Amino acid sequence: MNAPDNSSLLKISPTGTVGAEVQGVDLASLTAAAVGAIKQAWYRHDVLVFRGQRLTDDDLLAFSRHFGELDPPPNQGAGRKSPPGYPDIYVVSNVLDKKGEPIGALGDGEALWHTDMSYAPRPPDASMLYSLEIPAVGGDTWFCSMKAALAKVPQLLLERLKDLDLKHDGTYDSGGYVRKGLAASDDPRTSVGTPHPLIIEHPVSGDRALYLGRRRNAYIVGLDLEESEHLLDQLWSYAESVVYKHKWALGDLVLWDNRTTMHRRDAFDPAARRIMHRTQIKGSSAPRRASL
Repeated sequence: MNAPDNSSLLKISPTGTVGAEVQGVDLASLTAAAVGAIKQAWYRHDVLVFRGQRLTDDDLLAFSRHFGELDPPPNQGAGRKSPPGYPDIYVVSNVLDKKGEPIGALGDGEALWHTDMSYAPRPPDASMLYSLEIPAVGGDTWFCSMKAALAKVPQLLLERLKDLDLKHDGTYDSGGYVRKGLAASDDPRTSVGTPHPLIIEHPVSGDRALYLGRRRNAYIVGLDLEESEHLLDQLWSYAESVVYKHKWALGDLVLWDNRTTMHRRDAFDPAARRIMHRTQIKGSSAPRRASL
């Protein structure tokens, strides 16, 4: 039996900063029209919040595939963690199994501002996170608009940035751990990473955004290290100009665009349990330099 057309029931409520909450939708039962409406809202708002969902892992994968080909979980310092039989789902958790081994990655500490896998030649287009268990306090996820950050950059500085590339470090994950198989490095000029344009254009919306990825070991290609550090400090001062803090509830799913946002996570009580399932969408192209 075909699912009912629920696209007309969608209510899009902007957060007032970055992102919007989508109401009136069951992500486990979507029509093509509803998917189209969700995509339009996503390209406009960059971050979408869906409350009160009841999703199996199969439901999560089915919804994720509407946005493109699934990407395998990233190589985190704690290793790759997926539920049995679901290699395209990434478990984010501090919970230990009966052997004392973590069932997921990233633990309970703070995760610094970053864009997922920006160190890759073709970073993922999107990521989404679904809450299964959450602590009473802490573990909130923050998002910032890199379109708003770019709008804060003075015109003279924009002229300087338009042809520059930033090397995105791949040594450390967002929790500060060395990625599996790599060696620690604190020299941004020689560490493992991939250059991308500092100012990019979204391939669908055409919106321009500052593309910073993460601060640690970032390096502007071709500059002296001191000059690169000074310029990056300037740019990062604009990064948190427009933010949204998401306080999780059970059944929340949050979808974000890696090309136009960064995100971070607050630490939480190590004795509390937090289990999230995450998927990501493979990059459709390398970040594209914007024309100014």
